[in-house]
Amino acid sequence: MLDRFIYTAMTGAKHTMGQLGNTAHNLANVQTPGFREMLSSFRAVPVDGVSADSRAFVVDSTPGSDFTPGAVNVTGNPLDVSIKGSGLFAVRRADGSEVYTRAGNFSLDDQGFLRGPMGTWVQGLEGDIVIEPGSSDIVISADGQVQATLPGDTAPSVFGQLKLVDPPVHGLTRELDGFYRAGDEPLPASFETRVLQGSLEASNVNVAQAMVQMIQQNRMFDLNVRLIQVAEQNAKTAGTLMSLSRG
Repeated sequence: MLDRFIYTAMTGAKHTMGQLGNTAHNLANVQTPGFREMLSSFRAVPVDGVSADSRAFVVDSTPGSDFTPGAVNVTGNPLDVSIKGSGLFAVRRADGSEVYTRAGNFSLDDQGFLRGPMGTWVQGLEGDIVIEPGSSDIVISADGQVQATLPGDTAPSVFGQLKLVDPPVHGLTRELDGFYRAGDEPLPASFETRVLQGSLEASNVNVAQAMVQMIQQNRMFDLNVRLIQVAEQNAKTAGTLMSLSRG
């Protein structure tokens, strides 16, 4: 007869592995601009039933994100942009959906489209931002207005304004590709959010803290595995005793 506490230990081991995966994901993104540390925690789910009142399954809570700002590093690249304070850049995926990110490492493709992380299209107040190829002296002002000087011109032209949003962070959902969403409808633009050209926000992951968490989670996983082994040994011992009693 198998001791039922093996199921409690099993859920503990399973969800500790999930937390370990989150920590490993954080460490893998230490150098990713604008990355927000993934957070996760355990919660106890009481087991109902006869002789089970003192037992509980362990379940990991829905992972969240730590929106503490990361360090801002000056790059001098005119297409690198960081956000001052709270807020997010709006970008468009290939499927047309609008998602949000803190990563401002932009680039220009051959057609002049301003591209964001993972090949997304940076969104302006009126859609995609396109800068005519060959333009020079690209300037992104504090309010997100994008200017550049056309070939043969001396005065800059305006090519759009970055769409910046500032929703409550608790209403955001992190997608599998690292972008954020807030429901099915695009968020309204925030005209109070400010940006800084020529700089990039770094990841907010603390490497030393993440390493300590990984050690703790490994130890917790080992503890739950040992409990599973104890339950198996108890079951074998009980089976032996039952056999002797029949004899």
